[in-house]
Amino acid sequence: MSIGQTFLGLLEETPRHGYDIKRLYDERFGHARQLAYGQVYATLSRLLRSGLVQVEAVEPGEGPDRKRYAITEAGVTDVQRWLATPEKPEPYLQSTLYTKVVLALLTDRGAADLLDVQRAEHLRLMRELTRRKRDGDLAEQLICDHALFHLEADLRWLELTAARLDELAAEVRR
Repeated sequence: MSIGQTFLGLLEETPRHGYDIKRLYDERFGHARQLAYGQVYATLSRLLRSGLVQVEAVEPGEGPDRKRYAITEAGVTDVQRWLATPEKPEPYLQSTLYTKVVLALLTDRGAADLLDVQRAEHLRLMRELTRRKRDGDLAEQLICDHALFHLEADLRWLELTAARLDELAAEVRR
């Protein structure tokens, strides 16, 4: 996800201080990993240098003055372009997990065990996401559904690979 464009989208509604942008970002998008304040202000500085935001007001506060940022017309155009551009689907054609399976086969290690451990980890995460989904609001439910669908696809791949492990072993050891 592009943090800069996300900030621009959050600023379209109303000008905000960096602290407010961070809080709103973390509430809406930071479920897995919240932003560091340094990242917030570095991103705002880049957006400011690029002319996508401007400082609307500087207000005194406890400590340094607080800047309130507003999106510019160029920023609106940028976020509009970003929203209209489809994301490149990630086919994971050369995933780390596939690499581990092949290397386990090549080095006579337990590829089936590797797949079992990975399956257990996927199932553990799916249970956690299902709990989060059950207890969450609609936004949390949709985010959890997205992750769950990807994990389900991974599980199907794990099962298929386990069923074809002997065939794959013969092929990679040629």
